[in-house]
Amino acid sequence: MRFRIERDVLMEAVTWGAKSLPTRSPVPVLGGLMLDAGQGRLRISGFDYEASAKIEVPAETADAGQVLVLGRRLLDICRVLPDAVVACSVEGTRFTVEAGGTRFGLSTLPREEYPALPGLPPSRGTVDAACFAAAVAQVAIAAGRDESLPVLTGIQMRLDGGYMTLAASDRYRYAVRTVSWKPETADTDVAEIVVPGRRLAEISRSLAKAGIIRIGLSGPGDSGAGLIAFEGDGMHTTVRLLDGRLPRYDTLFALDGPAVAVTDREALAEAVRRVSVVAEPNSPVRLEFSARGTVLLQAGYADDVASQQVAATLGGADELAVAFNPAYLLEALQSFDASQVRFELLGSGRRTLLSAAPQAEGADGEDHRHLLMSVRQLS
Repeated sequence: MRFRIERDVLMEAVTWGAKSLPTRSPVPVLGGLMLDAGQGRLRISGFDYEASAKIEVPAETADAGQVLVLGRRLLDICRVLPDAVVACSVEGTRFTVEAGGTRFGLSTLPREEYPALPGLPPSRGTVDAACFAAAVAQVAIAAGRDESLPVLTGIQMRLDGGYMTLAASDRYRYAVRTVSWKPETADTDVAEIVVPGRRLAEISRSLAKAGIIRIGLSGPGDSGAGLIAFEGDGMHTTVRLLDGRLPRYDTLFALDGPAVAVTDREALAEAVRRVSVVAEPNSPVRLEFSARGTVLLQAGYADDVASQQVAATLGGADELAVAFNPAYLLEALQSFDASQVRFELLGSGRRTLLSAAPQAEGADGEDHRHLLMSVRQLS
């Protein structure tokens, strides 16, 4: 096996394949990347039974063949290679990588022990890659990190007609974003699945410049049931779905007679960032909305305190005070594109719904909502 390839092309391909590799695995071959060279192309793939990644790129192939090497070691090598054409070959049980006078040798892994990659499930439709990546980023911040509750670490996808709704929740916040997509057929059944959040965020970022992403989904009777696939720009990946469903957000988002406040998103975010400097870990930032046209932010205790006023309108109450985890509030504000954000407020210790203010700059088509649970304050 011998081939030559541009350094940046190899780097991109190895980076994509390595996304499916486990951080650590008791099975050594699952830490490997399969390199398959032949007919003017190089195909690189990785698989750990939970996710697979595959990419095909152009390469000048002298001798076709396959080799399995440690993926993360190869990725480390690619990062330090000189900017030159890379020559790769297999010499006995060693895979060599050479560029610009620098030469590396890697031991190979037994190819016969490497599992076959799962087949791609049937295509369900396509979505704009950049729009999809932005939407995933908006909801991913609300996904949980507690692996003992796997479903809460996921992002729920609902495919219904020409719309895709993404949702995530860690029980303290709940983010939802709806985007347009093009199903393969008009009579496609509604699908509701949960995809591992970390993997979906990585995939959407990597495919953000692909133009169009094709999404495949296995049905109950399909081989490889429980898989979702993403294809774009010569790359494809499969991910095993999570069991379970998130709590229904339609009832949680229906607030009874809330007060409504509107303020400049960037100004409020900067104020939260500023006053929370004095806040102790897990201490909230307090927002006092007033019908006089301001919101007063306060954080800290005793002599270590900070406050700032920001312009805001309030309707439905003369004044109303709520408090939030400052990190959660800041992440929620930063997830919006609109210049102004709208708060639907029930009061201390109750739900607060954030959305783009109607008619605000950048709010066109932003069907994004973020629910936060306010912290109950002692009087």
